[in-house]
Amino acid sequence: MIAVMITAVDTPDTPHIALIEDDDEIRDLVEGLLAREGMSVHACRTTAEFDMLLSERPVDLAIIDIMLPGEDGLSLCRRMRAIGDLPMLIVSARSDDVDRIIGLEVGADDYLPKPFNPRELVARVRALLRRSRGSESMIVAPGGHRYSFAGWTWDADARSLISPDGIAIELTGGEHDLLHCLVTRPQRVLSREQLLDWTRGREAAPFDRTIDVQLGRLRKKLAVHPQSEALIKTVRGGGYVFVAPVRRG
Repeated sequence: MIAVMITAVDTPDTPHIALIEDDDEIRDLVEGLLAREGMSVHACRTTAEFDMLLSERPVDLAIIDIMLPGEDGLSLCRRMRAIGDLPMLIVSARSDDVDRIIGLEVGADDYLPKPFNPRELVARVRALLRRSRGSESMIVAPGGHRYSFAGWTWDADARSLISPDGIAIELTGGEHDLLHCLVTRPQRVLSREQLLDWTRGREAAPFDRTIDVQLGRLRKKLAVHPQSEALIKTVRGGGYVFVAPVRRG
């Protein structure tokens, strides 16, 4: 059966999670784990089943295996990121740093290698849901504030970033959080550890490279305007600085 949903009590606030995993044992494990946490889990064995699910209903987050029959998980992440900002967590047996970095570069918000600690999986899912839903735990700007820098306009509440040329730039939830950290602390050197703590909190691992990958993606998106390529500079020793003056309001 395509897109089986498992949940205890489905309410308007119940998170709906798409699980794209072809391993029956792992799929059953994750379904049961998240269902016990009060989430509705829609299980898909292939990306085609996931596409069918999205045609029938929206989901709040997707958990994606890389090695899938047919279209693989990386291709799915790239395709989904090109059309929206659905939070995506890759869970894969391919745990090399290269695979992790590629997964983040193609659009995933987080990457968890198999085998994983069930508590860590739940923690990462909840962290992504908080960020996407704009809860108090997520880094957001005060209501009604906009930021201007080097010709750019960023409405943090609406999550709208407009280039000096009037081009709307799509950012993931993690990239928005990172931009907020930088824009609200301009011309100040920020360490990787500070950025990890502010954007990911206790879910961050000591050697987490997510920040580096997201900074790279953010730089590429800002580089859509030629004079904006150097807005974020790397400081020798592991820090970053947003060099442009920022006007708020």
